This record gives sequence, structure tokens and C-alpha cells, in this order.
Amino acid sequence: MEEQTVIGKIRLGISACLLGEKVRYDGGHKLDRFITETLGRYVEFKPVCPEVECGLGIPREAMRLVGEIDHPRLQTIRSKIDYTQQMLTWAMNRVKELEADNLHGFIFKSNSPSSGMERVKVYDDKGIPVKKGVGLFARTFMEHFPLLPVEDEGRLHDPKLRENFIEAIFTFKRWRDTLAGGYNVRKLVDFHTRHKLLILSHSQAHYRQMGRLVAHGREQPVEALYSRYQQLLLESLRLKTTVKKHLNVLYHLLGYFKKELSGDEKQELLEIINHYQRGDVPLIVPLTLINHYVRKYQQPYLKEQYYLHPHPVELHLRF
Repeated sequence: MEEQTVIGKIRLGISACLLGEKVRYDGGHKLDRFITETLGRYVEFKPVCPEVECGLGIPREAMRLVGEIDHPRLQTIRSKIDYTQQMLTWAMNRVKELEADNLHGFIFKSNSPSSGMERVKVYDDKGIPVKKGVGLFARTFMEHFPLLPVEDEGRLHDPKLRENFIEAIFTFKRWRDTLAGGYNVRKLVDFHTRHKLLILSHSQAHYRQMGRLVAHGREQPVEALYSRYQQLLLESLRLKTTVKKHLNVLYHLLGYFKKELSGDEKQELLEIINHYQRGDVPLIVPLTLINHYVRKYQQPYLKEQYYLHPHPVELHLRF
């Protein structure tokens, strides 16, 4: 499996301003070129602008969150008009509509009182802000789709957070493609087998739990089996990879070449893994050498592992 293929494009919900749509309060936009030009080659976007779609105009008075952190109100800054109920009523209807789009994730606009997914300013009665809020639409969306991969464009500038989100949406797309052909235990076993090491890089606990679930798959109704597996898969993907977790997988991979690698080849790979552990090289360096050995020695199990090719190389990930 030299290159991974995805059937059709990944469907992502997204704050419309990030696509360059002039829907912000001042009539402007917040075009993000990584999202539109790089990620956009693999993604079909479903734009959403909460403030416009709930009935507010362009331009409009700027708004902010005020009051309680967990239950803030959405209020215009100057005239103090409260749009909380209008926004929440629209949001609850909109997330139900989005069910039909079968989204694989969502990219929110950071710091937005409607779309910010975390650390949004909430102002107290003295006008002092605390960056602990969540935008009203973002909160409604995440409560309605609690395990769906989500990020904001600000956090996507962090290479590790970007990697985690993109890996999650590509994996979830492959899972949905598996579901499209109907439920059966054989297909689930095949999916899990190909994703074992990827899951291990996120969570050893989930790796073990999912392995047990699949091993006893024929002992329960297939619909319940698939539902539980999807929950565990999405839970695992939300847990961030770390150098320590990747090292565990790298040494796991090394074990598959016990009989093939020469002494020099094994020493070279160990040295590169140590360089990665110290932070001297990115993850892509040891993985490139491992992929070389997979091809050289025709390692059949590793050829099928999505951990080695979780997303297109053109996205320049694997730090």
C-alpha cells in the first residue's frame, strides 16, 4: 500500500469567513490559504456563518459574550442588544440539518463569540474578559456531535495539532467508506487490522480495548459492534500523539524486521529513532527509512498499515 486512497472527498463544515466569504461583522473575511489551497485539494467544504444565517446583516454591530462562562449571552458591544435566544434557536435547527451532510469534521473561526471552540473572551459585568468561553454555535455543534473531529484555524497553525486533526478526518473518512458497504465482521476486522498501529500511536488503552472488541465481534449484534467500535475509534483519535507514543510504535515496527535487517541496517534505524527521540529530526525521517525497508523486504503486514501513510505526503506532515 504505497499510497492511501480515499473514496470521494472528505466533507468538512467550516466557518464561511475562512473560505474568503465576506460575512464578518465589518464586511471582511479571514481567508486561510492553508485551508483553501492545501487542505482544500482533498476536502469538500460546507460553509456556515452563524451570525448571517441566524438573520443578522452585513455589516453589523460587533458582538461579544457576556455573563457566565458556561452560559454566556451573545450581546452587541455598543447597543447591548441580546441575540442569545435567536442564535441558539437557529443553532439547534442548523446542527440537525448538518446531520444530512455526514460531515467528517469541522473547522471553526477562533475567538468568535458564535464559532470559537475554546478560549473565547467572556466579559463580566465590569467589562473584564476571561478567555474561557465557547462560541454559542460551536458549543451547540460539539454537544450535538460530541466525537466528531473539530479544530479552529488558529490551532491548525500548530504542526502537531494540524497533524492530529488531519489524521483524524482521513481516518474517519475511511471508516465511513467501510460503513457504506454494509455491516459485517470481516470488514471490521480488515479495517482494524490496517489501523492497529495508528490507533496505538494515539492510545494504548484504546488499542487493547478495540482489539478485544473485534476479537469477540461475533458474540454481539453487528450494529452494536460497529457503534461501539466507532465510539472507541473517535475517542482514540481525539487523544494527541506524543514522541513517547510514536517511539512505542517505531520499536514495534522494528520488531517485524528481526530476521531481515542486517546488523548495519538495524543500527542505522536505531540511531535515527534515537535522533527522533532527542528532537533532532522529525518523525518523517525514521518513517521514511522504515518504508524503505517495507518495500525492500516486502513486509506484507506493514504494507497495509495506515500508520505509515495516514494522509497524502503533499500535506507535509509527520513532525
